[in-house]
Amino acid sequence: MERILGFLVQEIKKADIPLPEGDTAPAAPHLKHMLEIQEQLQKLETELREVTKNKEKLKKNLLELTEYTYMLRITQTFIKRPVEYESCLHANYEEFPSLENDPLVDYTCMHRLGAKLGFISGLVHQAKIEAFEKMLWRVCKGYTILTYAELDECLEDPDTGEIRKWFVFLISFWGEQIGQKVKKICDCYHCHVYPYPNTTEERRDVIEGLNVRIQDLHVVLHKTEDYLRQVLCKASESIYTWVIQVKKMKAIHHVLNQCSFDVTNKCLIAEVWCPVADLPNLRRALEEGSRKSGAAISSFMNTITTTETPPTLIRTNKFTSGFQNIVDAYGVGNYREVNPALYTIITFPFLFAVMFGDFGHGLLMFIFALLMVLYENHPRLMRSQDEIMKTFFEGRYIILLMGLFSVYTGLIYNDCFSKSLNIFGSGWKISAMFEKKIWRLDDLKSNRYLTLDPNVTGVFNGVYPFGIDPIWNLASNRLSFLNSFKMKMSVIFGVTHMTFGVILGVFNHLYFRKRHNIYLVFLPELLFMLCIFGYLVFMIIFKWLAYSAENSRSAPSILIQFINMFLFPTSGMDTFYTGQVILQRFLFIVALLSVPVMLFGKPLYLYWLHNGGRGIGMYRSGYRLVRKESEEELSLLQSHDVEEGSSPLDSGHREGDGEEFNFADVFMSQTIHTIEYCLGCISNTASYLRLWALSLAHARMCLTAKLYRVIRSAVGNDNESGPSCGCSIWNLAVSSSFSLLCCVNSIHSFGHGRSFCFSTCCTTSLGGISEQVLHRWRLQVYSFFL
Repeated sequence: MERILGFLVQEIKKADIPLPEGDTAPAAPHLKHMLEIQEQLQKLETELREVTKNKEKLKKNLLELTEYTYMLRITQTFIKRPVEYESCLHANYEEFPSLENDPLVDYTCMHRLGAKLGFISGLVHQAKIEAFEKMLWRVCKGYTILTYAELDECLEDPDTGEIRKWFVFLISFWGEQIGQKVKKICDCYHCHVYPYPNTTEERRDVIEGLNVRIQDLHVVLHKTEDYLRQVLCKASESIYTWVIQVKKMKAIHHVLNQCSFDVTNKCLIAEVWCPVADLPNLRRALEEGSRKSGAAISSFMNTITTTETPPTLIRTNKFTSGFQNIVDAYGVGNYREVNPALYTIITFPFLFAVMFGDFGHGLLMFIFALLMVLYENHPRLMRSQDEIMKTFFEGRYIILLMGLFSVYTGLIYNDCFSKSLNIFGSGWKISAMFEKKIWRLDDLKSNRYLTLDPNVTGVFNGVYPFGIDPIWNLASNRLSFLNSFKMKMSVIFGVTHMTFGVILGVFNHLYFRKRHNIYLVFLPELLFMLCIFGYLVFMIIFKWLAYSAENSRSAPSILIQFINMFLFPTSGMDTFYTGQVILQRFLFIVALLSVPVMLFGKPLYLYWLHNGGRGIGMYRSGYRLVRKESEEELSLLQSHDVEEGSSPLDSGHREGDGEEFNFADVFMSQTIHTIEYCLGCISNTASYLRLWALSLAHARMCLTAKLYRVIRSAVGNDNESGPSCGCSIWNLAVSSSFSLLCCVNSIHSFGHGRSFCFSTCCTTSLGGISEQVLHRWRLQVYSFFL
């Protein structure tokens, strides 16, 4: 039935009949009603296919008659002397070349034969006419006369349905053998060959008969199309209800196929996972179904205690579903693990805005998303079949927040379509340079760039109230200043973000009572992160606070200081503060020692527990995850880790259900995790620098000052084409701006989605997939495309 409905929908759309859309979905039909729908759909399909087949035959016959008519009308101009041609039709030609050496014709006679004049006419495709003419000349050795002319109207190709340009041709030949060759060549080139009348009177009669048949076919075809449209209109009235009912029945049967019979083969048994909060709803649904069906035995439900890990269920609404889909695209956490989607609601659009950083484009994105939010209940948007529009609609709240945060960061960057906004007035005064007689008028004429010295009194009057001072838009070192600012800001946000993700993992360790993971996994990871990259953030902030415009020239380079932290130079090193070398060496040693703790700590601790450490009463056959059952939990979680403080009875009352301990597997898993974490800290920090890189690329690809000058010069041109040329340049700039900047940057932000969602640190298991290997693959793929 689903196949038949698909055929009906396709035919209805082909006939340009609007599909109705109901406000409410119909209920699933009963089995008796479903059989009636199936019978009705089968009859309707048979009728439609028959009518459609007849319609195609009529259209094909009409096309053939139309081609025949055009051919006869055009070929009349080919024959200039009809009387001579008619007298020569039955004339014999004694002089004819021998065909005994012709390889294409089975001809064995050794004497000359007489031949009659014949005609073959038809239509050939425009692209084949030259090759067709050459083939006739070579095969028939010049004993044919080809005359052709282009058809004024384009006709449909009956084989492909395409509208093509055709040529009408008339071939005159001598002899039956030549005629056979000509027919074969016409078949090879897929020519539409039609019989050619011998006399003018016959041609006239044939044309008159063709006109009458074409008129009759038009009438029959019109009535057939009307009848077909009536059938489709009648079917379209119920197509919405049928589609919904068939989908519901298909879903019901899919569930029934997963059930099993009991020993009596009279009852179906289904084992399902159900949230505890939905158990009353499930009971009510079973009771209501039993009552409506009139079953002799009511359906009932029993809860079963199991040791299997329940599936992860995260309830979402229309606002949070988009962010949850981003997190799930990179991995789904285990049951009762921390869900990072809650924090992704803010971090994902904010980090996108740090990368985007344009007030103008952000406002466009915000308005576009706001319109989709305001009209989210519109049926056309809800049932849109366009995949691009459907993707935008499902992520409307993500785009809304990305646009809103982009407006905020665009104001901080003071960037609106690559132009600065002077809202509060610049804090730099040029007049002070002239008042102090540092600049002169001659300096303005002789120098293209002049430097504003903030140490001169009156030049710098204070920080711009909000964002970057607009005077930087005119500075020659604008790019250097913004690069330094955005690069350092990206590192600070990245390290803070990753550290927060590591801290989220503590809640998983505490909830599952794996306290040894706090000391042997969390603390070494945190120390490794903070001793290296946290210290880098400290140096950035310290340099901002310790050095001002007066002593900025003597400030050491952060890059050099960070490199020297690993090289241990003995002399000639400028430092920020006293004791910096000792502190850096101490931090590096702590970070270095945290690696073997991550690598060997957990496997050795689990091995010690497995061999009876602390008298916990572990069994030699293996150890099990033990948790106290609560009223809300109906199952136990299994793991390689053992809860601290469990009694021997708790750890042994489910003997035979646990997994066997394998030190090699545990050590290999921890080795992979340690390598991935250490390399991931470096690669993820580098990937956060792409916030700065893409922000720079966005500013360079936007409407630059040069483009503004081109538009102004085009609009100000005295020629009549000046304004139109300016408008064309503006339209091209706007379209490329939207497609390249808004769309491409949005797609690239999804490439950074895994880093933005804390999935590296706050989920402990994602189906065995290597988290940071996925991250590196993602970086390579997006680096290739962008």
